[in-house]
Amino acid sequence: MSFNKLVRDKIPEIIEKSGYRPIVRVMDDGEYLTALRNKLDEEVQEYHESGEIEELADVLEVVYALCEAEGHTVDELLSVYTKKHDERGGFKEKIFLIDKE
Repeated sequence: MSFNKLVRDKIPEIIEKSGYRPIVRVMDDGEYLTALRNKLDEEVQEYHESGEIEELADVLEVVYALCEAEGHTVDELLSVYTKKHDERGGFKEKIFLIDKE
C-alpha cells in the first residue's frame, strides 16, 4: 500500500508498533510547504464530509504547521487573528450579506 503524503510525526512509530516497517523520507522546505497546503485541503475536505471536531483539530494542526513553515509563530498568528477579529468581528451573528446599495 502506498501513501505518498505528509503524515504526523509519530505515525512511523505507530506503524512500527503495529508490526510494519514504515518507508519514509524527510522533505525539503519547498516540498514541505506544498505538502502542507495539500494536507490542509485534505483535512478541510474530511471535515466537510464528517463534520467531526477531530477533523477541525486536524485542520488547526496543519494551520499551525503552515504558520511556522512560513516563518511565523503561532503567537503571531493569534495576534493577527485577534486584531482582525477586533476590527471586523467574527461570525457569531450569522449575518448573510445579500447586496449593498
